[in-house]
Amino acid sequence: MAGLKLAFLGTPDFAVPTLAVLLEAGHDVRAVYSQPPRPAGRGHSLRKSAVHAYAEDAGLPVFTPKRLKKPAEIEQFRALDLDAAVVVAYGQILSKDILDAPRLGCFNVHASLLPRWRGAAPIHRAIMAGDTETGISIMQMDEGLDTGPVLLMKRTPINDDDTTLSLHDRLASMGGPMMVEVLEKVALGTINAAAQPETGISYAHKIDKAEAEIDWSQDAAILARKVRGLYPFPGAYTWIKGERVKLLAARLIPQEDPNAIPGTVLDDQLTIACGNNALRLEQIQRPGRAAMDRDTFLRGFPVTAGQLLTPHKSA
Repeated sequence: MAGLKLAFLGTPDFAVPTLAVLLEAGHDVRAVYSQPPRPAGRGHSLRKSAVHAYAEDAGLPVFTPKRLKKPAEIEQFRALDLDAAVVVAYGQILSKDILDAPRLGCFNVHASLLPRWRGAAPIHRAIMAGDTETGISIMQMDEGLDTGPVLLMKRTPINDDDTTLSLHDRLASMGGPMMVEVLEKVALGTINAAAQPETGISYAHKIDKAEAEIDWSQDAAILARKVRGLYPFPGAYTWIKGERVKLLAARLIPQEDPNAIPGTVLDDQLTIACGNNALRLEQIQRPGRAAMDRDTFLRGFPVTAGQLLTPHKSA
């Protein structure tokens, strides 16, 4: 089958593998849309998105409208004479004018088993909720938030040691081949979209940095999932001796003393009492420092058994 005339709309590194696979498959990517460059780093210099940088390196025209809604931008999009548009974590809700412009429609790579985890942070939320599996859904887009009919879905387990980083990379590699398969079948008329079920709907709200603070009164299993689900960004954190430290890896440990106050350091291995069981901190990051293992952290920042980790900087 001859390559389709496509626009690609995406922003973060999660979207890059799909764009790469579309190009490798011979599709005619006529334009790439991405979020505008944003200030980053200590110097706050403008940084292009991962998709923007990749597309420019590939010699593709890139457009970065703050909102893809102005009449001139819509007409420019229509003038591309597209067969389809592929959307992967673009970061904008598309208007009906944009959705209706391509001949075959707009198709989205979404990192969940829809309708489970519609919304902005499906990978984080799946891990934090204790889901045992997730996957990629290829959806034909409509005006709702991840509500369109699904054309193809593939599953992958969430392992006990998966973090958002590891699951992100695995799911990102799945999306491209699935999209190529769907586009070919849509063009040939050999695939049907299935409406999403009305039950089992959940929303993956954007991660609020405030929710990244560890509440030691919670069950250790919940906190272990939070550490994995918030790695690498924004990172779960706690306060130790008045210093805010990120928790990059932690392990669930049976707690022998059920009467230990949550937040109490139980031993010299940074095992912390929780509401139920305990959490042993394996990898930590102090402000302005590189990540370090527990032993390295304790050599430079001694923490003794019996110390109480309180949830305030004034501790």
